[in-house]
Amino acid sequence: MEQTVEYINPKEENIELWSLTVDSGLTPKTERYNREFLVKKEDSFKSVSPNEFIYNPMNMTLGAVDLNLMSKKVAVSGYYITMRTKEGYDNKYLAVWLKSPIAITMYKIYATGSLIEKQRVQFPTLSQIRTFVPTFAEQTKIGNFFFMLDNTIALHQEKLEALKKIKTAYLDNIFSQEIRFSGFCGTWEQRKLGEVAGSSFGGGTPSTANDEFWNGDIPWLQSSDLTEHDVMQVNLRKHITQKGLEGSAAKLVPAKSIAIVTRVGVGKLGIIPFQYTTSQDFLSLSNFNVDIWFGGYMIYNKLQKEVNSVQGTSIKGITKEELLNKTIKVPPTIPEQTAIGNFFRNIDDTIALHHQKIDSLHKLKHAYLQKMFS
Repeated sequence: MEQTVEYINPKEENIELWSLTVDSGLTPKTERYNREFLVKKEDSFKSVSPNEFIYNPMNMTLGAVDLNLMSKKVAVSGYYITMRTKEGYDNKYLAVWLKSPIAITMYKIYATGSLIEKQRVQFPTLSQIRTFVPTFAEQTKIGNFFFMLDNTIALHQEKLEALKKIKTAYLDNIFSQEIRFSGFCGTWEQRKLGEVAGSSFGGGTPSTANDEFWNGDIPWLQSSDLTEHDVMQVNLRKHITQKGLEGSAAKLVPAKSIAIVTRVGVGKLGIIPFQYTTSQDFLSLSNFNVDIWFGGYMIYNKLQKEVNSVQGTSIKGITKEELLNKTIKVPPTIPEQTAIGNFFRNIDDTIALHHQKIDSLHKLKHAYLQKMFS
């Protein structure tokens, strides 16, 4: 690799200002994160030409490096380091190697600085790192293989994001009654949430200092166990004992109830198919007189729309009284409620499949990186 340094004034040359992140690589700078005003001189930016690499010396140990595969030049902060490959080396191969587990390990070994948080990999340090390199022909095959894999991951990610937007649009249109399934008619009835659910349960946390309260067989939910924007996904991690239940404010909630986060993380909820308990951050609703899946998505949609207006002053949240007094509109027949609930369940099932596919592809990529560059 050889370092490249070209300082430019992006305004004079009409070049877009871009940034570099660990997750997304080279990416357009949004208005929110645009710190251009912090640069005292307008010619203190660097250019990244097509087929040039860019990396952040402070975050190189996290994999903050990317290759500009676009046909255009972009401007970045002068703090970043830009470089290009020498003759006989494949760009795509090096783009993969520079982010490989073995490369990250070497960055951590070679990084300089007194504190871990401040350790940097400057170009003179990077250029000292040695590694075995295959022939140019093999480099090309390896580079193309991983870029094909990355393109497949990106394609599934695009489909996932598109599906999430479709779900959001349907939530708006169906629950506002702009769209109704064929075969159903009649005016939706307005009810309070406390009228739709026959029972409500609070939560509590058994003392963590008492080992007899924990690692039992009673599921205990905390806010982080629920997945944002997904009423079906529950990542249960903790259980309590009968003594823990009796020695705390936790309540045993019946199966087929809805656990709603009402404090930190307000707006998240989960439809729970089994008996459970929760922390004090929840209010659980049970014994519904409507289809539970319809109820879950209706409540979710209601809270998402109002989440900004129900924020407390000292702690973000909503009281039990506020929640139970919220009004919702309900179709007059159970079959229509069930059709709506099943419709959104199918969308969430498809979203979950895309998530699983993306996770599998990431694991496959990681396994190939480990084997090829070990």
